[in-house]
Amino acid sequence: MRINYIIKAISLILMYVSLVILAPIIIAIIDKDFNSIIPFLTASIISATSGFILRKTFKGTEELENLNDIKKAEALFIVAVSWILFGIISAIPYLFYGLNPLDSIFEAVSGITTTGATIITNYDYSKAFFFWRSMTQWLGGLGIIVLFIAILPQFAVAGRQMFFAETPGPTEDKFTPRIRNTASALWKVYSSLTILQIILLVIAGMPIFDAICNSLSTLAAGGFSPNSQSTMGYHSNYITWIILIFMFFAGASFNLQYKVITKKNPLLFFKNDEFKLYLSLVLIIGTLITTALVINSHYTIFDGITHAFYQVISIMTSTGSASIDFAQWDFTSKVLLFFCMFLGACASSAGGGIKMTRWFLLFKTLKAELVRILHPNAILNIKLDNVTIAPEVIRQTIVFIIYYFTIFAIGALLIGIIEQNATIGLTSSITAIGNIGPGFGSIIGPMGGFSSLHAASKSIMIISMLVGRLEIVPFLVMFEPDFWNFKDN
Repeated sequence: MRINYIIKAISLILMYVSLVILAPIIIAIIDKDFNSIIPFLTASIISATSGFILRKTFKGTEELENLNDIKKAEALFIVAVSWILFGIISAIPYLFYGLNPLDSIFEAVSGITTTGATIITNYDYSKAFFFWRSMTQWLGGLGIIVLFIAILPQFAVAGRQMFFAETPGPTEDKFTPRIRNTASALWKVYSSLTILQIILLVIAGMPIFDAICNSLSTLAAGGFSPNSQSTMGYHSNYITWIILIFMFFAGASFNLQYKVITKKNPLLFFKNDEFKLYLSLVLIIGTLITTALVINSHYTIFDGITHAFYQVISIMTSTGSASIDFAQWDFTSKVLLFFCMFLGACASSAGGGIKMTRWFLLFKTLKAELVRILHPNAILNIKLDNVTIAPEVIRQTIVFIIYYFTIFAIGALLIGIIEQNATIGLTSSITAIGNIGPGFGSIIGPMGGFSSLHAASKSIMIISMLVGRLEIVPFLVMFEPDFWNFKDN
């Protein structure tokens, strides 16, 4: 790997992150909360200074004019390091609000990875504080690298490797000839949906500041809210259903949504295998939980449908917001909801988890293997949207799922032992690697938080959140000795 290429890219990212961090200052000025200017100005200066020092320290970085031939290993390294640095810099403002360093990093990483697990117990903070929490999720929803590819000319060509390093999936879904145009198109859809949700929430009666924060978090599939009781705290079915609908689209492929919009053909949704699986699972599991709530908990049919589908979509898309305290639900409903934690949203969405495409390919592969047992000479192709998937992609999908469950199991075991609680261990681990947010139980449930967990448990979750957001690969390759082969040019 060429160190000057890596430093050039990281220094650029740090310089532009320093500008992004200034946004909450606008909220502080509008709110006449001048004390909240210092936390974000300090973080901005640290980020810009770090980028400047890196560029000046490493020989050959200043002279490098473009990044057009970044290699895959370099892209993986840049993306992984950028996210770690973004998490650390995003934590700096929280230090000024009284959070200790570990809790600050936990809250920041939970934000940028759109996990939504919080250590906040007291919601008596400034508007700039809550805006920053939601903004970190919005930036992390599509990815900071995808954002910079869309706006920075330096990444116009080099962005391809970095784009797929940050948003890996079973297949490379690039729907415009230039990767920069693809990144721009994704951000246009993402931003438009965010603005539309803000408008609808304000019309429904939500205060405009809350509407902005909740919309930023919803489209990011993040779940942070300025209300301590999440969506439940607004006591409005209109608001609940607006957020429910936008959560659903946050978990659907933005690539697919772009195609639907540009071709003005909603039927394209139902020609997409992944979307059909996503919709089917939402309808089936939502209906099952509705039935359980009506029978076991005596919900009305409307309330059962509202809260069942809200929580199914919230967990499947890894948003993690809550329309009700589902920790109080009957056992059947909670088991079904726990199952949703392992499903994930669609590829190329803001949602986390394993992703629908991988499950689709896995079960297609298992079905094909059963057929081969009966018909050994059969030639069977695995297809997605009538396109044959290469055996290499199938192999990578299976390996990814194995790694995913291995990391989940290790995290669950370690946290369970540290906390001496199996429920906390299981749900903390899956909520971290799946970037989901709340767990189960009174402590880390939808109306609880993670502040009381041991420092070691929080540290494990921080690592898992980052690994889950970047879908494992950029971090796992770092364990290969050959990866750490640096050179000057």
